Amino acid sequence: MRRRQQPPLPKRYGLDPARLRLPEDGDWPSLRDHLIHRLPRVEPARIDEMLRAGDIVDLNGPLGPDSPFVPGGAVWFHRDLPAEHPVPFDIPIVYRDDTILVADKPHFLATIPRGSHILQTALVKLRRELDLPDLIPAHRLDRATAGLVLFVIDPASRGAYQTMFQRQHVRKEYEAVAGLRPELDFPVELVSRIIKEKHILAAQEVPGPPNARTRIELVEQRGELGRYRLHPATGRTHQLRLHMNSLGIPILGDDFYPVITDKQLDDYRRPLQLLAATLEFTDPRTGEPRRFETTRSLQAWTDPDGWAGEPVSGHRAG
Repeated sequence: MRRRQQPPLPKRYGLDPARLRLPEDGDWPSLRDHLIHRLPRVEPARIDEMLRAGDIVDLNGPLGPDSPFVPGGAVWFHRDLPAEHPVPFDIPIVYRDDTILVADKPHFLATIPRGSHILQTALVKLRRELDLPDLIPAHRLDRATAGLVLFVIDPASRGAYQTMFQRQHVRKEYEAVAGLRPELDFPVELVSRIIKEKHILAAQEVPGPPNARTRIELVEQRGELGRYRLHPATGRTHQLRLHMNSLGIPILGDDFYPVITDKQLDDYRRPLQLLAATLEFTDPRTGEPRRFETTRSLQAWTDPDGWAGEPVSGHRAG
């Protein structure tokens, strides 16, 4: 197996530097000219500033404004970070040993850096707070969903745990709060085909061979609301939200289904009432059975007046 090349720049804010592979052919007179062509979203003045400061490097060290373009070479640099709204909720640790860590992610916090969410993500926060620079998630939760996420501490064990999720060898149980439809006979098993197209916010159910399966139980009723237990057998994007919506009982706080609604990124009121409550699996490293349960509860069920009114706070916000 080919060993991964170590970047010549250290992590910053828990993030690896970006690596840019230079093409084998090209007639750019300088590295600067190529970078201006290759990075159209970065202002040329900013590229000049980074080159003058020595912030762009190769394996031999910092590169300057007059550095030549080297076909087949590689350069590293740290990307400029977007302005982010702080997500003011903590991330309780449910379990930790030398190999894995199970965190109880709050609503409104993305699992991994992506788009406009970089520092305000569970991965970067945990890397920095716990001084675990090699931490990596074995799977992901939507930004809107709260609950359990398994991270891998030991780099040598990443593949085993990630493969376990990819092969659907993990039993996952979610809780949700939604309206009631008395005519529905629970438990219900939904099977459909779900696709999620790039640059389109919402996923959709379409005709074709099924790729998503969910078993849904109604656990408890209170007034016009129900507390549901959801058992996904597959892991398609927004699968649980789509399947609840297809039953005519969209999850409370869902800003995508049945229709996309505009909400400011720093509006922490009325979080999606979906919680990853349980993870259960046979540990691929030790062969031992593992079961982890969330420390959270769904606010629309435990404190409906608070959920509908004031912003949530603290790790019990789930």
